[in-house]
Amino acid sequence: MTTTPAKPIRLLIVDDHPLLREGVAAVLEDEPGVEVVAQATNGLEAIEAFEKYLPDITFMDLQMPQMNGIDAIAAIRSRFPASRIVVLTTYKGDVSALRALRAGAVGYLLKDQLSTDLMETIRTVHAGGRRIPPEIAEALASHLGEDALSEREIQVLRSVAQGNSNKRVAAELGISEETVKGHMKSIAEKLNANDRTHAVTIALRRGILEL
Repeated sequence: MTTTPAKPIRLLIVDDHPLLREGVAAVLEDEPGVEVVAQATNGLEAIEAFEKYLPDITFMDLQMPQMNGIDAIAAIRSRFPASRIVVLTTYKGDVSALRALRAGAVGYLLKDQLSTDLMETIRTVHAGGRRIPPEIAEALASHLGEDALSEREIQVLRSVAQGNSNKRVAAELGISEETVKGHMKSIAEKLNANDRTHAVTIALRRGILEL
């Protein structure tokens, strides 16, 4: 009696760097039971490719031109609630991870873990589980209960990160210089930062701001 082979797990790889996409394909080349059915270079292409191929698992980069990964995850999940999307990124920031998980991602894979954790991630997610690296889970847990920066505080900090003085930030956002100072004080307290440069550094590391 012959048995029908199981259908391969169909994958969509989304990343704006061709070497990364080729790297994923290379890791999977000799793995039975998986198939890369499509690739995309940004969030808009990801949505189109998902609708066309309906992959079992999508690996999604976060920072891409035209549409970022988090917006693409949200868009795909809104139309296909059962979709299984794994973030594929170099960023270990807890805020980036939290945004992606809230958008509907079910896994998180750091690019430097591709050669060791890719297949385990695929199997776990395909079986209905979640896969989050211990360092990401630890970062998320360590900031539980903290007050998040408001949208206005993020705008202020983003302007500061671009090298603007308080006066310039105030003019850019249409608020007073004293208001900017108040926001920066609140930001420093929330991030436990020593000064504005330290606040920017922390925000970049945690994924509150993007380069």
